[in-house]
Amino acid sequence: MSDPQDVTPDRARELGMGRPITRRDFFDGVATVAGVAALGSLTGCAGDSGLPNAIGPEELRVPRETDYPPDLTGLRGNTAQSLSVPHALRDDRFWDYAGVPEPTGEHYDLVVVGAGISGVSAAHRWLERAPDARILILDNHDEVGGHARRNEFHPKDRRGLLIGYGGSQSIEAPSVWTPEGKDLLDKIGVKVKKFEKYFNQTLYTDLGMHDSVYCDRETFNTEKLVVLAPGRKATQWIAELPVAEQARKDLLMLYGHPPDWFPGLSDGQKKERLARLTYAGFLKDVCKVHPDVVRFVQTMPDDEWGYGSDAFGAIDAWGSADEYGYPGFQGLALDRTAPSPYNSPSMIKGWGADDPYIYHFPEGNQAIVRMMIGRMIPGFTTAAGMEDISTATFDYGRLDLPGNQIRIRLSSPVVSASNDGDPATATSATVGYFDGDGVRTVRAASVIMACWNMVIPYLVGELPAEQKEALRKAVKVPLLYATVQLRDWSAWQKTGVNRTRFTGAYWSVAELDYPVSIGDYLPPMTPDQPINVHMISAPAVRGMSPAAGSVAGRYELIKTPYYYMEYSIRDQLTRLLGPGGFDPGRDIQAITVNRWGHGYAPEYATPWNLDFYPRGPFPATLARRRAGRIAIANSDSVPAAYADAAITAAYRAVGELQA
Repeated sequence: MSDPQDVTPDRARELGMGRPITRRDFFDGVATVAGVAALGSLTGCAGDSGLPNAIGPEELRVPRETDYPPDLTGLRGNTAQSLSVPHALRDDRFWDYAGVPEPTGEHYDLVVVGAGISGVSAAHRWLERAPDARILILDNHDEVGGHARRNEFHPKDRRGLLIGYGGSQSIEAPSVWTPEGKDLLDKIGVKVKKFEKYFNQTLYTDLGMHDSVYCDRETFNTEKLVVLAPGRKATQWIAELPVAEQARKDLLMLYGHPPDWFPGLSDGQKKERLARLTYAGFLKDVCKVHPDVVRFVQTMPDDEWGYGSDAFGAIDAWGSADEYGYPGFQGLALDRTAPSPYNSPSMIKGWGADDPYIYHFPEGNQAIVRMMIGRMIPGFTTAAGMEDISTATFDYGRLDLPGNQIRIRLSSPVVSASNDGDPATATSATVGYFDGDGVRTVRAASVIMACWNMVIPYLVGELPAEQKEALRKAVKVPLLYATVQLRDWSAWQKTGVNRTRFTGAYWSVAELDYPVSIGDYLPPMTPDQPINVHMISAPAVRGMSPAAGSVAGRYELIKTPYYYMEYSIRDQLTRLLGPGGFDPGRDIQAITVNRWGHGYAPEYATPWNLDFYPRGPFPATLARRRAGRIAIANSDSVPAAYADAAITAAYRAVGELQA
């Protein structure tokens, strides 16, 4: 199901769309600058996203109950409000309406543009090396953390909060984190080994619950849930798939004993051949499998890469075959003692790492951001330790007090940054931001742009044309994360699954939250308790390169109304769990959808970047070049969609300006 027109009133009522739950729409409950709406035609929001009809039936509208960002449900992430001013700058409409900038009179040692992991890490690193520095962090969102987002729920049948993540999930493979990333974790007291005790790795399997794949009606004529329990042989679960008989034979061959597809070629030549293919292309054009096989594997890379097998490189499918189960490569007998130069940078970096996926705070990596802010801004949090951060209380009113040495100003999109004079000799810079009424400016001895690469050319006009072009090449991959709070998870246990991959429906993945006990926070341990379900959608349009598919997918995502996202959540969970007794009207108690139109940092990958990868020169090297008193951080500048990449970029930018 991928068309909002599929929504029917009868089916909506069956799924509980009209029942009162905790949700939020585009207008009610948005903690943002009031003046954005007053810009009228400047923002272009209504035309871009269809906001006047975004929620659908009037009964779905509920008033805001809180201004505390993690409590807000409905649509979060890259909301229309957070994108309105950046989009107006992109479309060359902002300065026609914004008026003359007015200086605030403020002067800082450092201004950071972006309050995500990279921006807050830059401030934390700067303060470490210059303890008396005054720093201002500006962000267009109403929340700290950027893509590291926390979602909170208050189930009636649970003592205390139920915490989930709406973006950056985990400290992935900490054994191969960058030195800068490891340094920051050490400085804020994160001891990753402790997660071996905090994360219950056997909770679901002990209850007879396993991974699975749901062959959906969007892909096949018949729907079928196939459980992938440990120990089940491929012959067993492949026999259950609703695919053509030839596709079943092809899958048995791919998972069993595929031939050497490139006989007579050397190891290096075989890897070079794979580097020129997508995984879907490898299966179709080299393995000559039935189309049902390609349909079955299409969404396998979605949650890790943000796009499907038709865009995922075959060489990376080979590289991650042992971990993620991409079939078809055994007969090639390729050397796995080292990665191929054609593998993506993150795969090369993590080659041979065997870290389990357990290094996870309940709120994901926003915990890291909050721990840093808690050390820099007095009164923001009641505790900032590893065991305390998830259950601490937070006062957002402390973020931008005039007496603070470090200030964070949210809902304040930056609209300009420029050196004061010739960049070669400038000793300060001026930054302008929109506060809802007009543009205000502050001055700083240094500026770090920790925002998306693609917006920097619109903010720093003095950059050379070739650098602006390189910055625009960092096309971020769109993602949609949903946190769905359920009354209980008994239907999941009865169905025998804790995670499933859909083969072609709107949401690619649905999984029960990770069972992490940390400090005073206890996860749901029995199926009769409330729990969060995490769902992932990869909007990148199929049949295109990752960059082109991301642009097209972002456009479609912005147009997709919230009511359709909720409808599809209810529909897919009902199809999956209905046989286990799931009732969406009864069991769904709250929904937060985190829309990341600008999600993952784009990583260099074959076959799409063979014109410069792996030999170089790389666009990011030119894109991140310092301009006078303005340096560039963010994960795009690495580029890699991982928390340690964002931290490394922050350290580099600080080092450039403090040299």
